[in-house]
Amino acid sequence: MANFSKSNVPQFSVEVYQNEYLPEGGREVNGIITVTSTGGGTTGGVPLTGAPPSHLTGGTANAAVVIMVDCSGSMDYPPTKMRNARDATAAAIDTLRDGTSFAVVGGTHVAKEVYPGNGRLAVADAQTRAQAKEALRRLSAGGGTAIGTWLRLTDRLLGAADVEIRHGILLTDGRNEHEAPEDLRAALDACAGRFTCDARGVGTDWEVKEVTAIASALLGTADIVADPSGLAADFTQMMENAMGKEVADVALRLWTPVGVEIKFVKQVAPTVAELTDRRTEAGPRAGDYPTGSWGDESRDYHVCVQVPEAGIGQEMLAARVSLILPDPAGGTPRTLSQGLVRAVWTDDMVASTSINPQVAHYTGQAELAQVIQQGLDARKSGDFDGATAKLGRAVQLASASGNEDTAKLLSKVVDVVDAATGTVRLKAKVADADEMTLETRSTKTVRVKK
Repeated sequence: MANFSKSNVPQFSVEVYQNEYLPEGGREVNGIITVTSTGGGTTGGVPLTGAPPSHLTGGTANAAVVIMVDCSGSMDYPPTKMRNARDATAAAIDTLRDGTSFAVVGGTHVAKEVYPGNGRLAVADAQTRAQAKEALRRLSAGGGTAIGTWLRLTDRLLGAADVEIRHGILLTDGRNEHEAPEDLRAALDACAGRFTCDARGVGTDWEVKEVTAIASALLGTADIVADPSGLAADFTQMMENAMGKEVADVALRLWTPVGVEIKFVKQVAPTVAELTDRRTEAGPRAGDYPTGSWGDESRDYHVCVQVPEAGIGQEMLAARVSLILPDPAGGTPRTLSQGLVRAVWTDDMVASTSINPQVAHYTGQAELAQVIQQGLDARKSGDFDGATAKLGRAVQLASASGNEDTAKLLSKVVDVVDAATGTVRLKAKVADADEMTLETRSTKTVRVKK
């Protein structure tokens, strides 16, 4: 296991969990890759007990953040929603570390610079924080929603900053009704890899798939804040997490020998995120998969490859997984750490048929996210038998894996008769907030019980 460390850069390690043994004729190899970064001078965005606010603790100011606030007409219903959004943005600004570049964008059917203006970013200190919060008081609701324009303005602002970490925070309360879906998709394609973005839906009149697609494309988090009064706490936590990032643009590089086919690559903890189609070629038989920005944290990835058939007693390297940090100057990328996925053919049936606990667990967590989505889609389309079957399977998986948070969310959509067998009844009436919360958080996973 190789590691790389320097000042203000976390130390990365890679651990591979797999059953490397295959029966005769066996070709599918699975590995769970646990990536951990530590020692970057951060706490992963979690404030230390009794610690002063992060902007008073020094540290690097190698980040730029743009907060996009929905100012469409619907933000006036109820009137407290706009006030809560202003207060939440002020709280996030208070959480900025001194020296961090930042801006606030107001979003309607067009995007407008709220602070500081003129295509610039401000540098966080006591004066600019006060000026930004004063500018927030002038925010009012009116107009439509075209999120692609907000993202493109944010990209322009962040692109002008000479920093390593570029991050957006996006708040919306409605559907993206004032631009075509392909315009939003084009904006996401243009912004992908240029900055990361956390997206939040407030209230219950927004489209879950839109908000989660934004976060997925920009390697951020998505969540619902059903009650606008919870925005300030959520924005503070998001900004703490952003301030905890120390390294951007880390890639998971997968090298495979001749004859090996990659079936999929996905993040499986702390959330399920499909990465297979996001590969960029990185030399002969190697490809990079984006992981975004890192502080002090740990994530799990599931790699599945198909190897050529081989005889009993033979073994091969099925894949080499490396963490790669690009050189900003365009030189040779750094290898932060790496691990190996192996294949060994055996006639020992016990060895070749046992499933590695990590692989089994995360296969179940990925299925859990999928059947929740399928169940909710079936329910919306009126296929109540299909919804019952899928959501019953979700209850069974959540119970078996100890995913208590998801189990609680499911219990607000179905009546659980028997969790172990997945026997459930659809509730006759479900609150919009409960259904949207389940859908938004369906990809959240739990780690393997040690």
